[in-house]
Amino acid sequence: MTVRATRRGPARTSLDGTRADVLVCGASFAGLAVARELAGAGADVLVVDRYEIGERATSACAAPTPWLHAMGVAGSIRRELPAMTFSTPHGTVRYRLPWSWAAFDYRALCAGLWAQCGSARFETAKVEGLGPAHGTVEHAVRTDRGTLRAALVVDALGWRRVLSTPHFQPPDAPLSRGLEVHPQTDESADGDALDVWVERDLVRRGYGWRVPAGGEARIGVGSYDPRRHVKEPTVALAERLDAAAVRYQGNWFPHRLRAATENGVFFVGDSAGHCFPLSGEGIRTAFYFGIAAGREIAPILAGARDRDEALRRYAAFHERHRPAFRRALALQRLVPALPPRALTVALRALAAQPLVDRAFGWYLDQAHPAYAGAP
Repeated sequence: MTVRATRRGPARTSLDGTRADVLVCGASFAGLAVARELAGAGADVLVVDRYEIGERATSACAAPTPWLHAMGVAGSIRRELPAMTFSTPHGTVRYRLPWSWAAFDYRALCAGLWAQCGSARFETAKVEGLGPAHGTVEHAVRTDRGTLRAALVVDALGWRRVLSTPHFQPPDAPLSRGLEVHPQTDESADGDALDVWVERDLVRRGYGWRVPAGGEARIGVGSYDPRRHVKEPTVALAERLDAAAVRYQGNWFPHRLRAATENGVFFVGDSAGHCFPLSGEGIRTAFYFGIAAGREIAPILAGARDRDEALRRYAAFHERHRPAFRRALALQRLVPALPPRALTVALRALAAQPLVDRAFGWYLDQAHPAYAGAP
């Protein structure tokens, strides 16, 4: 079990009254992307999280390879996966992708992002919510080490959406749940594909996966229904693959967009619902929308834009992506409802390379890595 790194005893100094130009709540992929984008802005950026940076992984640690290169963290890659397989009770289909997935080391990726965050500061503290503000200029954020203040605040704390009222709570919120295990494997036999199982006997509404990660497999199950526990099917899938159910890691993740702004706060990553429905993929979208938020905040710091205008622009950027998220959510509802044989036929029909290229090209385009380098 991960031990929180928040300072204790004599080392636990108060942060009450600490001020910053920008307060990023959450050292998640989204939060680090915001801080990275502001590295050259000449601002006092403070990142706070209840854990040290890179200490507690909460994802399956796989993302499109082009995004890791675009973010300057290709050194964290453990295994590149140029293919995917989709299995149903009636067969398996293999797709050669127009781009590849990469399984990465979580700590190394977080460290690589933080190294690009310039003079940003970091403190361990548990964020508890918004406190009373001083007028309309400055936000107050309550933590277990005191109240922090900043004119610009980002919530990158994940699905709980801590700086919102009311908070999101399962199982009533639009959340999916996932769990995976991390057994050691023979690296030479890992394979080159991200494997997916869509089987109702495994999980009624969801999927199972296996991500080879260079001497380690990440085997898990995700359920679109937050009321369905996933430990039993995760163990069953690991047993089927002759792997040990060890080193558990799990989390909730959103499957519907939320508001991008509220009460003058920018929301990024899972706190804004930036996790793509159907696939449950949220790492590249965390990068993508984190960069977008940072690009709206930077002109405020330069005096070229006010906060209200930046909030409107960021919310509009977020809303432009809603149609794609809606299509993916419709597929998330459709796929589990299809008869298994019909699903198998559909997967085989899509296996023609031009169709694979088009489908997965569209998927990547919804948050394309070229955006990381765009002005």
